[in-house]
Amino acid sequence: MRLYTLDGRFNLCGERVREARIKAGMSQDTLAAKLQLAGLQIGQMAVSRIETGKRVVPDFELPVIAGVLGVSTDWLLGKE
Repeated sequence: MRLYTLDGRFNLCGERVREARIKAGMSQDTLAAKLQLAGLQIGQMAVSRIETGKRVVPDFELPVIAGVLGVSTDWLLGKE
């Protein structure tokens, strides 16, 4: 399977994930722990890779990430 990038990034939401995490006063470790409690097996390194655009974010993860961060999926994708 070939992965395509947009400007070298594997996701659209990474910068917004970081922005929302910082605004919420969470560390990457804390966000990872909350995502795990919500059912996603994501660690701190995966959060870091999402934020830097080095990890693909599957569509089924977006609503969980948005819910934990208290934002909409549209906002994460830059549509709001």
